[in-house]
Amino acid sequence: MTATDEEDDDVVDEDEEEQEKEEEKPKTVKQNVTEWEHLNDNKAIWLRKAKDVSTEEYNKFYKAISKDWDDSLTHIHFKAEGDVEFKALLFIPKHAPWDFYDNIQRPKPKAAGAVPGASAGLKLYVRRVFISDDIDELLPRYLSFLRGVVDSDSLPLNVNRETLQAHSSLKTIKKKVVRKALDAIKKMADDEVACNAAGSDIDEDNKINKPSMDECKKFGILYKEFGRALKLGIMEDDSNRGRLAKLLRFHSSKSLDKLTSLADYVSRVKPGQKSIYWMAGLSQQEVALSPFAEKLVAEGFEVLYMTDVLDEYVMQQLPDFEDFKFVNIAKEDVDLPTEESENAEDAAKKKKETAKALKESFKPLTSWWKEQLGSKVAGVKLSKRLAATPCVVVASKWGQSANMERIMKASAFGDPARAAAMRGSRTLEINPSHPLIVGLKDKVVTDKADESAKAAAAMLYETALLESGFESDDPKAFSHRMYELMKAQLGVTADLPGAPSSGSSSDGADSSSADDDETDKSEL
Repeated sequence: MTATDEEDDDVVDEDEEEQEKEEEKPKTVKQNVTEWEHLNDNKAIWLRKAKDVSTEEYNKFYKAISKDWDDSLTHIHFKAEGDVEFKALLFIPKHAPWDFYDNIQRPKPKAAGAVPGASAGLKLYVRRVFISDDIDELLPRYLSFLRGVVDSDSLPLNVNRETLQAHSSLKTIKKKVVRKALDAIKKMADDEVACNAAGSDIDEDNKINKPSMDECKKFGILYKEFGRALKLGIMEDDSNRGRLAKLLRFHSSKSLDKLTSLADYVSRVKPGQKSIYWMAGLSQQEVALSPFAEKLVAEGFEVLYMTDVLDEYVMQQLPDFEDFKFVNIAKEDVDLPTEESENAEDAAKKKKETAKALKESFKPLTSWWKEQLGSKVAGVKLSKRLAATPCVVVASKWGQSANMERIMKASAFGDPARAAAMRGSRTLEINPSHPLIVGLKDKVVTDKADESAKAAAAMLYETALLESGFESDDPKAFSHRMYELMKAQLGVTADLPGAPSSGSSSDGADSSSADDDETDKSEL
């Protein structure tokens, strides 16, 4: 091979190498690629274990779902297993919404007409998919202040909300949620009792067995904000009535400044006492000064003071508590128990004989007074409950008390005919040891037609009616009697203007003798 041939071969090899390099050169391809970035890699808070969630996280989540500015009072985080499995995270607020008690008495608005910004109760999720926040079957009305989330894997997803709302599993969920909520409230009540038993100072060296100061105050805060809702539960929830009764708190004659529970009342009853005495009124002062309670309190019996509008409705649903019957002292047939002793039977027999003799001695007065009052009262009898008051008007055992009559009359849509039918009969009870009653009896025995006795009896009845909480049957006649009494006391001889035409002399024994009239009144 010549040198020229070798040079030609080298040129061919170089061309092939350049061609191969050109073929091996990569091609540029344009392609659009979408990448997902997982911003929230945390589990839903109700799916996590309670021990893994901090208090700060609970409060942050509560504020997010409730739109509340303050932290929750407590939280309830649990998982339910069985026929229906679900996870729930519930919160009890520290403050009741400003319109809570306005909305609790009527159905809440549906989503179409909901108030903007209104916070919902419980939010229902099915397998982490939000379903609704206005399903009424999740909570009873009296626990509608709860906020939180319920997430169930047992409910179907492929149905509409109306069908889901009627699903049988919701009843099981509701029952368990109510039970857990009441257990949490009971724990707060037990902490309060433990704090009261241990005293206000918490032992720093023994904090393990004693609640903290914050835990001691929780139930007081809850009862102040939602106590009326718990009372509503006693009226509506038959299955949990006993549990709710233990949560009730009232003032009493032995606990004027602090609320007391029914269990505390039972622990303080006197020997032989089988009843829980209570009375309802507008204010604590009104009930404390009521003539119905004077003898009971004087003899050391405790009386519950019920000043809330719902209290008397609640007592209609609670016949007893731990075998102690509730007794409204504003109604008839209130018997004071006698202390047990060796001679209890003899003492009871002697007391019965004394009462029978006293009843016979006052029979002329009671029969005469009943004739004077006519159909206004069902009867006139001697009282066992009075100490310093001459007489009171009491409602029948199954009729409405004065406080209930006042509530019914104040109802915007009350039926006057129905209220009159529900009123029941009234009884005038007189105090046989009071000087006015004794003086009136002497006058009646002497002369049943004595006009001054009739005037005094009418005045006593009208006064007792007002002092017992009832409205006067005839305010004009009552005011006239008061004016006549003031006229006699001031020694005025002129006739009063506007006096009733019939019976202007009914308030005195003789219209021609004002001095005799004044003497008769002074004797009473």
